Amino acid sequence: MNGASCEPTEPLEAAGHGAVYLIRGKRFEVGTPGFAEAVASAYAAPERPRCLCVTEGAEMYVARLPGSAEFILKRMPYTGHQHAPSCPSYEPPPEASGLGQVLGSAITENPATGETTLRLDFALSKMPGRSVVPPTGAENDSAATNGTRLSLRGLLHYLWDEAELTRWLPRFEGRRTWGTVRRHLLDAARNKVARGSSLAPRIYIPEVFSVEQREAIHARRATHWASAVAVPGKPQQLMLLIAEVKEIVPARFGFKAVVKHVPDQTFSIDEQLYRRLGRRFEAALTLWGAADDIHMVMIATFGIGGAGVPTIVELSLMPVTRQWLPVEDAFEKQLVERLVAEGRSFVKGLRYNLGARSSVACATLTDCEGSAPLFLVVPPARGVSDDDLPLGDVSVPRWLWDPSSEAMPALPSRAQHGREPASVLQGHATT
Repeated sequence: MNGASCEPTEPLEAAGHGAVYLIRGKRFEVGTPGFAEAVASAYAAPERPRCLCVTEGAEMYVARLPGSAEFILKRMPYTGHQHAPSCPSYEPPPEASGLGQVLGSAITENPATGETTLRLDFALSKMPGRSVVPPTGAENDSAATNGTRLSLRGLLHYLWDEAELTRWLPRFEGRRTWGTVRRHLLDAARNKVARGSSLAPRIYIPEVFSVEQREAIHARRATHWASAVAVPGKPQQLMLLIAEVKEIVPARFGFKAVVKHVPDQTFSIDEQLYRRLGRRFEAALTLWGAADDIHMVMIATFGIGGAGVPTIVELSLMPVTRQWLPVEDAFEKQLVERLVAEGRSFVKGLRYNLGARSSVACATLTDCEGSAPLFLVVPPARGVSDDDLPLGDVSVPRWLWDPSSEAMPALPSRAQHGREPASVLQGHATT
């Protein structure tokens, strides 16, 4: 995410932001006395604060949430790579991942309001009696994709990036639980607009299940799902599910998905969609089946049928490590596990709408001196030229590994000053 807060919203991963801002001629660190008042004053002026992570400073802006007295200090759109790699506002160059394809078209941020408009290539409603045929988008790598609209996978990748679940620092080890993942994703969905309405109310992410809280959890879920209940003669509104898959298996009638933390309710899947899963997500399912420490995250649209059963309309799958870092195959898993084991700080790259033939940076290392090397894993049985790599500019440092011809190379050295990059979470400076 790209917001600065006077009170971190996630204490487990926000042990101090560390960023210093120049606001109306004075220096402030997040959480210091006067920071919230200075942010509000910059909004009223109006004035652009500057992040002092680089010598010349990087311009920020202050947004006020609609209908609220809360303010957010954010980096200017598409400028994350202009910040120092150790800065909380740093983001790898968009062109290094699938983000570069969709920024400004499928994803448009409004600096005046802090709202982000998303254009989606999947339906959020369903006409009575009509089946929805999932588009052949990024999940089907034989089809061409474009950046004008986000696929289901593209939306999941965007929210994962916005929630900073792609960012890893050594102090996160053992602290990233499903509860943490859920809070970050819900916060990331705030201020996102799709098809003219807020996206957040459409998203269902299961609470951490508790036997003692079973009835209360069930009541909250039923209330949340009410808008997706089918009404005869009217278009059915669909919801978005983001959850960890436990299993996708045949049911007594048809097929079903069982997700973690929802032990009392399965999600129905029709036969056509079930049969497509093996073809469309073969690599992800193979990795999930072979590695016991891989979680499988699912994003899906679903509605509540006349029998009260949630039925999945479209879905996409994303394997993640035990640290909830997305990986595409066993080679990426091996690299990410090594980076984590050696205590490195990095940002995991995601594909968004891009197909498998497009090269993206697997990770960007943020703890090196003066630069952020792009880590690239060469797909098996396919050579890579400079034209295939993200960022044709040869001045950008790259680390390249071809698993089919060599052992994993040594990692670049970390910076000697030893200061760990700070985490950044979307937050609010309240007045």
